Amino acid sequence: MKGLEIARAYYEQYGEPMLRERFPGLMPFVAAGLAGSGSECWGFDDEISRDHDFEPGFSLFLPGEDVVDRRTAFELERAYAALPKEFMGLRRSLVAPVGGPRHGVLRTAEFMTDKVGKADGNLSLMEWLYMPEFSLAEAVNGEIFMDGYGEVTAIRERLRRRPEDVRLKKLAGQLLLMGQSGQYNYRRCLQHGETAAAQLAAVEFVKSTMAAVFLLNDVYQPYYKWCFRAMRALPKLALTAELLEYLLTTDNEPDTAEEKSRVMEGIAADVIGELREQGLTGAVGADLEKCAYTVNDRIGDAQIRNMHILAAV
Repeated sequence: MKGLEIARAYYEQYGEPMLRERFPGLMPFVAAGLAGSGSECWGFDDEISRDHDFEPGFSLFLPGEDVVDRRTAFELERAYAALPKEFMGLRRSLVAPVGGPRHGVLRTAEFMTDKVGKADGNLSLMEWLYMPEFSLAEAVNGEIFMDGYGEVTAIRERLRRRPEDVRLKKLAGQLLLMGQSGQYNYRRCLQHGETAAAQLAAVEFVKSTMAAVFLLNDVYQPYYKWCFRAMRALPKLALTAELLEYLLTTDNEPDTAEEKSRVMEGIAADVIGELREQGLTGAVGADLEKCAYTVNDRIGDAQIRNMHILAAV
Protein backbone atom coordinates (compact mmCIF):
# COMPACT_ATOMS: atom_id res chain seq x y z
CA MET A 1 0.00 0.00 0.00
CA LYS A 2 1.04 3.57 -0.64
CA GLY A 3 1.78 5.89 2.27
CA LEU A 4 -1.40 7.91 1.78
CA GLU A 5 -3.48 4.75 1.88
CA ILE A 6 -1.67 3.62 5.03
CA ALA A 7 -2.23 7.02 6.64
CA ARG A 8 -5.95 6.92 5.86
CA ALA A 9 -6.29 3.35 7.12
CA TYR A 10 -4.42 4.21 10.33
CA TYR A 11 -6.67 7.23 10.85
CA GLU A 12 -9.86 5.27 10.20
CA GLN A 13 -8.85 2.38 12.45
CA TYR A 14 -7.34 4.32 15.35
CA GLY A 15 -7.50 8.08 14.83
CA GLU A 16 -11.18 8.63 14.18
CA PRO A 17 -12.34 6.33 17.03
CA MET A 18 -9.93 8.14 19.38
CA LEU A 19 -11.41 11.50 18.39
CA ARG A 20 -15.03 10.35 18.69
CA GLU A 21 -14.53 8.62 22.01
CA ARG A 22 -12.21 11.05 23.79
CA PHE A 23 -12.75 14.39 22.02
CA PRO A 24 -16.32 14.44 20.68
CA GLY A 25 -16.60 18.18 21.24
CA LEU A 26 -13.47 18.75 19.14
CA MET A 27 -14.72 16.97 16.03
CA PRO A 28 -16.33 20.09 14.49
CA PHE A 29 -13.00 21.96 14.74
CA VAL A 30 -10.34 19.48 13.65
CA ALA A 31 -9.11 18.35 10.23
CA ALA A 32 -7.28 15.08 9.59
CA GLY A 33 -5.12 14.17 6.64
CA LEU A 34 -1.62 14.03 5.26
CA ALA A 35 0.06 16.80 3.27
CA GLY A 36 3.39 18.54 2.92
CA SER A 37 6.88 17.06 2.64
CA GLY A 38 7.57 13.42 1.89
CA SER A 39 7.15 11.21 -1.14
CA GLU A 40 4.01 9.64 0.37
CA CYS A 41 2.21 13.01 0.11
CA TRP A 42 2.61 12.77 -3.66
CA GLY A 43 1.88 9.07 -4.00
CA PHE A 44 5.47 8.63 -5.20
CA ASP A 45 6.68 6.43 -2.34
CA ASP A 46 8.03 2.91 -2.91
CA GLU A 47 10.08 0.36 -0.99
CA ILE A 48 13.16 2.59 -1.13
CA SER A 49 11.19 5.41 0.44
CA ARG A 50 10.77 3.39 3.62
CA ASP A 51 14.41 3.70 4.67
CA HIS A 52 13.77 7.06 6.42
CA ASP A 53 10.96 9.33 7.63
CA PHE A 54 8.32 6.75 6.67
CA GLU A 55 5.86 5.55 9.25
CA PRO A 56 2.15 5.05 9.89
CA GLY A 57 0.61 8.32 10.90
CA PHE A 58 -1.49 11.30 9.93
CA SER A 59 -1.81 14.96 10.82
CA LEU A 60 -4.50 16.56 12.95
CA PHE A 61 -4.86 20.22 12.00
CA LEU A 62 -6.25 22.61 14.62
CA PRO A 63 -7.43 26.23 14.27
CA GLY A 64 -6.03 28.98 16.51
CA GLU A 65 -6.04 29.07 20.30
CA ASP A 66 -9.14 31.24 20.25
CA VAL A 67 -11.01 28.16 19.01
CA VAL A 68 -8.99 25.26 20.46
CA ASP A 69 -6.98 26.18 23.56
CA ARG A 70 -3.49 24.97 24.44
CA ARG A 71 -4.65 22.51 27.07
CA THR A 72 -6.97 20.74 24.65
CA ALA A 73 -4.25 20.67 22.01
CA PHE A 74 -1.82 19.21 24.56
CA GLU A 75 -4.29 16.50 25.57
CA LEU A 76 -4.83 15.67 21.90
CA GLU A 77 -1.07 15.42 21.39
CA ARG A 78 -0.83 12.92 24.25
CA ALA A 79 -3.73 10.91 22.87
CA TYR A 80 -2.10 10.81 19.42
CA ALA A 81 1.22 9.74 20.94
CA ALA A 82 -0.56 6.86 22.68
CA LEU A 83 -1.92 5.38 19.44
CA PRO A 84 -0.47 1.98 18.45
CA LYS A 85 3.21 2.18 17.59
CA GLU A 86 3.01 -0.48 14.88
CA PHE A 87 0.66 -0.74 11.93
CA MET A 88 0.83 -2.82 8.74
CA GLY A 89 4.36 -3.89 9.55
CA LEU A 90 5.57 -0.32 10.01
CA ARG A 91 6.72 1.24 13.25
CA ARG A 92 6.32 4.84 14.31
CA SER A 93 9.59 6.64 14.94
CA LEU A 94 10.46 8.40 18.17
CA VAL A 95 12.67 10.83 16.25
CA ALA A 96 11.21 13.75 14.30
CA PRO A 97 12.00 13.64 10.57
CA VAL A 98 14.36 16.13 8.95
CA GLY A 99 12.46 19.34 8.33
CA GLY A 100 10.20 19.02 11.36
CA PRO A 101 7.11 17.00 12.33
CA ARG A 102 4.92 15.68 9.55
CA HIS A 103 2.42 13.78 11.68
CA GLY A 104 0.54 14.43 14.87
CA VAL A 105 -1.13 17.60 16.09
CA LEU A 106 -0.38 20.73 14.05
CA ARG A 107 -1.81 24.21 14.09
CA THR A 108 -3.16 24.99 10.62
CA ALA A 109 -1.73 28.51 10.81
CA GLU A 110 1.76 27.22 11.60
CA PHE A 111 1.66 24.62 8.83
CA MET A 112 0.55 27.15 6.22
CA THR A 113 2.97 29.82 7.41
CA ASP A 114 5.79 27.32 7.09
CA LYS A 115 4.75 26.48 3.54
CA VAL A 116 3.65 29.81 2.06
CA GLY A 117 4.44 32.47 4.63
CA LYS A 118 0.81 33.31 5.39
CA ALA A 119 -1.40 31.59 7.94
CA ASP A 120 -4.55 32.07 5.89
CA GLY A 121 -3.01 31.61 2.43
CA ASN A 122 -4.03 35.10 1.31
CA LEU A 123 -1.04 36.06 -0.82
CA SER A 124 -0.48 39.36 -2.59
CA LEU A 125 0.43 39.30 -6.27
CA MET A 126 4.08 39.91 -5.41
CA GLU A 127 4.05 37.13 -2.83
CA TRP A 128 2.58 34.79 -5.43
CA LEU A 129 5.23 35.91 -7.90
CA TYR A 130 8.18 35.00 -5.70
CA MET A 131 6.77 31.98 -3.86
CA PRO A 132 8.75 28.79 -4.63
CA GLU A 133 6.68 26.35 -6.64
CA PHE A 134 7.50 23.39 -4.41
CA SER A 135 6.27 25.28 -1.34
CA LEU A 136 2.89 25.89 -2.96
CA ALA A 137 2.81 22.27 -4.09
CA GLU A 138 3.41 21.01 -0.55
CA ALA A 139 0.62 23.21 0.78
CA VAL A 140 -1.99 21.58 -1.47
CA ASN A 141 -0.74 18.03 -2.06
CA GLY A 142 -1.73 14.87 -0.20
CA GLU A 143 -5.25 14.37 1.03
CA ILE A 144 -7.52 15.70 3.75
CA PHE A 145 -9.61 12.83 5.13
CA MET A 146 -11.92 14.91 7.28
CA ASP A 147 -12.33 18.64 7.88
CA GLY A 148 -14.99 19.49 10.42
CA TYR A 149 -14.05 23.17 10.62
CA GLY A 150 -13.42 23.65 6.90
CA GLU A 151 -10.42 25.91 7.46
CA VAL A 152 -7.77 23.64 5.94
CA THR A 153 -9.89 22.86 2.90
CA ALA A 154 -10.65 26.55 2.32
CA ILE A 155 -6.99 27.56 2.46
CA ARG A 156 -5.94 24.72 0.19
CA GLU A 157 -8.57 25.74 -2.36
CA ARG A 158 -7.36 29.34 -2.11
CA LEU A 159 -3.82 28.21 -2.93
CA ARG A 160 -4.60 25.55 -5.50
CA ARG A 161 -4.21 27.88 -8.52
CA ARG A 162 -1.95 30.87 -8.88
CA PRO A 163 -3.23 34.14 -10.41
CA GLU A 164 -3.08 34.05 -14.19
CA ASP A 165 -0.78 37.08 -14.43
CA VAL A 166 1.70 35.29 -12.18
CA ARG A 167 1.55 32.17 -14.33
CA LEU A 168 2.21 34.22 -17.45
CA LYS A 169 5.15 36.10 -15.92
CA LYS A 170 6.79 32.89 -14.78
CA LEU A 171 6.09 31.26 -18.13
CA ALA A 172 7.53 34.18 -20.12
CA GLY A 173 10.78 33.99 -18.16
CA GLN A 174 11.14 30.23 -18.59
CA LEU A 175 10.45 30.46 -22.33
CA LEU A 176 13.18 33.08 -22.69
CA LEU A 177 15.65 30.86 -20.83
CA MET A 178 14.66 27.87 -22.96
CA GLY A 179 15.48 29.85 -26.08
CA GLN A 180 18.76 31.20 -24.75
CA SER A 181 20.06 27.88 -23.48
CA GLY A 182 18.69 25.43 -26.06
CA GLN A 183 18.22 27.35 -29.26
CA TYR A 184 21.32 29.51 -28.94
CA ASN A 185 23.95 28.72 -26.29
CA TYR A 186 24.05 24.94 -26.71
CA ARG A 187 25.31 25.23 -30.28
CA ARG A 188 27.57 28.19 -29.46
CA CYS A 189 29.30 26.26 -26.69
CA LEU A 190 29.93 23.35 -29.04
CA GLN A 191 31.35 25.68 -31.68
CA HIS A 192 33.80 26.93 -29.06
CA GLY A 193 34.76 23.34 -28.26
CA GLU A 194 33.31 23.66 -24.77
CA THR A 195 31.48 20.35 -24.43
CA ALA A 196 31.08 20.68 -20.67
CA ALA A 197 29.57 24.15 -21.08
CA ALA A 198 27.30 22.73 -23.78
CA GLN A 199 26.03 20.14 -21.31
CA LEU A 200 25.38 22.90 -18.78
CA ALA A 201 23.36 24.67 -21.45
CA ALA A 202 21.42 21.44 -22.00
CA VAL A 203 20.80 21.20 -18.25
CA GLU A 204 19.50 24.77 -18.19
CA PHE A 205 17.24 23.99 -21.14
CA VAL A 206 15.87 20.95 -19.32
CA LYS A 207 15.20 22.90 -16.11
CA SER A 208 13.46 25.76 -17.93
CA THR A 209 11.46 23.39 -20.13
CA MET A 210 10.22 21.44 -17.11
CA ALA A 211 9.15 24.65 -15.40
CA ALA A 212 7.39 25.80 -18.59
CA VAL A 213 5.56 22.49 -18.99
CA PHE A 214 4.23 22.60 -15.42
CA LEU A 215 3.13 26.20 -15.99
CA LEU A 216 1.39 25.27 -19.23
CA ASN A 217 -0.46 22.59 -17.28
CA ASP A 218 -1.16 25.15 -14.53
CA VAL A 219 0.22 22.71 -11.97
CA TYR A 220 2.81 23.46 -9.31
CA GLN A 221 6.22 21.94 -9.92
CA PRO A 222 7.32 19.75 -7.01
CA TYR A 223 10.75 19.50 -5.41
CA TYR A 224 13.36 18.68 -8.06
CA LYS A 225 13.76 14.99 -7.31
CA TRP A 226 10.08 14.40 -8.09
CA CYS A 227 9.91 16.56 -11.23
CA PHE A 228 10.30 13.78 -13.79
CA ARG A 229 7.90 11.50 -11.95
CA ALA A 230 5.27 14.23 -11.74
CA MET A 231 5.82 15.45 -15.28
CA ARG A 232 5.10 12.02 -16.78
CA ALA A 233 1.61 12.18 -15.27
CA LEU A 234 0.69 15.61 -16.66
CA PRO A 235 -2.13 15.81 -19.22
CA LYS A 236 -0.16 18.07 -21.57
CA LEU A 237 3.38 17.54 -22.94
CA ALA A 238 4.04 14.59 -20.63
CA LEU A 239 6.10 12.79 -23.27
CA THR A 240 8.55 15.67 -23.18
CA ALA A 241 9.93 14.13 -19.98
CA GLU A 242 11.52 11.26 -21.90
CA LEU A 243 13.16 13.67 -24.33
CA LEU A 244 14.52 15.77 -21.48
CA GLU A 245 15.94 12.66 -19.87
CA TYR A 246 17.72 11.92 -23.14
CA LEU A 247 19.26 15.40 -23.16
CA LEU A 248 20.57 14.92 -19.63
CA THR A 249 21.98 11.43 -19.99
CA THR A 250 23.80 11.56 -23.34
CA ASP A 251 27.20 12.90 -24.36
CA ASN A 252 28.01 15.80 -26.64
CA GLU A 253 30.07 14.10 -29.31
CA PRO A 254 29.33 15.46 -32.81
CA ASP A 255 26.67 12.95 -33.89
CA THR A 256 24.90 13.00 -30.53
CA ALA A 257 25.13 16.78 -30.28
CA GLU A 258 23.43 17.17 -33.65
CA GLU A 259 20.62 14.89 -32.53
CA LYS A 260 20.30 16.77 -29.24
CA SER A 261 19.94 20.04 -31.13
CA ARG A 262 17.12 18.52 -33.17
CA VAL A 263 15.46 17.26 -30.00
CA MET A 264 15.62 20.72 -28.45
CA GLU A 265 14.06 22.26 -31.55
CA GLY A 266 11.35 19.60 -31.51
CA ILE A 267 10.57 20.32 -27.87
CA ALA A 268 10.48 24.04 -28.63
CA ALA A 269 8.00 23.40 -31.45
CA ASP A 270 5.78 21.33 -29.15
CA VAL A 271 5.83 24.00 -26.45
CA ILE A 272 5.04 26.73 -28.97
CA GLY A 273 2.19 24.58 -30.26
CA GLU A 274 0.73 24.43 -26.76
CA LEU A 275 1.19 28.19 -26.36
CA ARG A 276 -0.86 28.71 -29.49
CA GLU A 277 -3.45 26.18 -28.35
CA GLN A 278 -3.91 28.22 -25.16
CA GLY A 279 -4.01 31.49 -27.11
CA LEU A 280 -0.85 32.77 -25.42
CA THR A 281 1.20 33.68 -28.49
CA GLY A 282 0.65 34.89 -32.00
CA ALA A 283 4.35 34.85 -32.83
CA VAL A 284 5.23 33.31 -36.17
CA GLY A 285 7.97 30.69 -36.38
CA ALA A 286 9.83 28.66 -33.79
CA ASP A 287 11.69 31.39 -31.89
CA LEU A 288 11.07 30.90 -28.18
CA GLU A 289 12.41 34.34 -27.33
CA LYS A 290 9.77 36.02 -29.46
CA CYS A 291 7.10 33.85 -27.88
CA ALA A 292 8.36 34.82 -24.43
CA TYR A 293 7.72 38.48 -25.08
CA THR A 294 4.28 37.88 -26.57
CA VAL A 295 3.33 35.92 -23.45
CA ASN A 296 4.63 38.76 -21.27
CA ASP A 297 2.54 41.24 -23.27
CA ARG A 298 -0.63 39.35 -22.28
CA ILE A 299 -0.16 40.11 -18.58
CA GLY A 300 -3.00 42.30 -17.38
CA ASP A 301 -1.38 43.83 -14.29
CA ALA A 302 0.81 46.70 -15.52
CA GLN A 303 3.29 46.46 -12.65
CA ILE A 304 3.97 42.79 -13.26
CA ARG A 305 3.96 43.17 -17.05
CA ASN A 306 6.55 45.96 -16.91
CA MET A 307 8.94 44.12 -14.58
CA HIS A 308 11.98 42.51 -16.17
CA ILE A 309 10.91 39.43 -18.07
CA LEU A 310 13.11 37.24 -15.85
CA ALA A 311 11.85 38.80 -12.61
CA ALA A 312 9.87 35.72 -11.56
CA VAL A 313 12.45 33.08 -12.56
